Parts: sequence; C-alpha cells; structure tokens
Amino acid sequence: MAVNEPLIRLAGLSFAYDAARPVLSGLDFALHAGERVALVGGNGSGKTTLLHLIVGLLRPASGRIEAFGRDRHAEADFVEVRQRAGLLFQDAEDQLFCPTVAEDVAFGPLNLGKSREDVEGLVRATLETLGLAGYEERITHKLSGGEKRLVSLATVLAMEPEALLLDEPTAGLDEEAEARLLAILATLPQAMVVASHDHTFLERLATRAVRLADGRLAPCEL
Repeated sequence: MAVNEPLIRLAGLSFAYDAARPVLSGLDFALHAGERVALVGGNGSGKTTLLHLIVGLLRPASGRIEAFGRDRHAEADFVEVRQRAGLLFQDAEDQLFCPTVAEDVAFGPLNLGKSREDVEGLVRATLETLGLAGYEERITHKLSGGEKRLVSLATVLAMEPEALLLDEPTAGLDEEAEARLLAILATLPQAMVVASHDHTFLERLATRAVRLADGRLAPCEL
C-alpha cells in the first residue's frame, strides 16, 4: 500500500435491503492512517449498514470497496479485512459467545495462529488496558451491560487491528466507564470510524466528522 493511500476507500457505494428504499446511494468515503472519524446521522440512516459493508458482512449492490491497498469483492477478500479492521458491534451480545471473558478475548488471536502462551499474555494486557484486570475467569453472560461492552472492545483490540470500526461504543456505559473508554481510545494508534449519537464523546475523540443522510456522506460539524 502506497504512502498516503487511504486504509479504506469506498467509491460509489449503493445498498438497499428493499430495492424501493435505498440505504446508501453512491456513497464515497476514505479513511486515512491516524484519523478518528465521527460518523453521525439519524436512526435508520445506515451507519451500522456502512460499517458492515466495509468488513464484508453485507455486500453492496454497486460501487467499490478498497481496503488496505486491494479491491475487495469475494468472501476470501474480506476475511483479511476483518482481521485488519476490527468491528465493535452495536450489541455486545453479538460479539461475546464463549463461557468466560478470557476465552472470548483469546478466540480471535488463537484463530490467527498465535501460540497459546502469547495469547494468554495478550489477553491479560488487553484486559488490564481496559481496567478489567482479574476478569479472565468471569462468566461473560453474568457481566453488567457496561462490562460486556468493554469486554467486547477487548476482543477487538486483542486482534491488534490496523483500524477500528466502532458502532455506538458508549452504549450501556456509565459516566466513569465512558471516561475510561475515551481516555483509552484517545491514546490508540489505530485509525477509527466511530458511529455514535453521543456528540460530547465524539467532540472529545474525533479528528473530523461526517454525516450520513439520504444515502451519502458529507463533512459536518459536531
């Protein structure tokens, strides 16, 4: 990938669940290294859909998705994208499926072929970063909503992605947990797209903002 080339580039992207009601209509977007982009828009505007398209969970009706220097078309192309662009789902329950916290956080790195010894260290370090030291053996489904949110983020960060796609990352967090999350994200090197209705959070984190409306993105102020 050439220097200054975007990590992710979308060109002319269109998508509809129902052909009569398009969600995206010729959308263009680029994410460069070091950027933290706030993605705002009304309920149902397509923010979650856009994030899912980037990692291949949905496929566009037309348009081009380029990620990490390559055009992406087939499922095999997006397997690599999902390793390099970590998606935090809007609902933590969609991200957590193992019995314990440690197993959830270890799942991705183990699937990448990392040794169990390396993964154990990575799990401890990631949980400590998020203020979850000692949570390794906690039963995931018994955690509070805010704790599940942070563990979900741990599963993403443990993959050591190059970009982060965060869908409503502050959902379910109390004020203290949100402040901790903001402090953590502000120090991370990864480029980010952060879809959120929490404008105060976005103002403190984002380097620029775009609004999704009528199927397209436009620069905006928070």
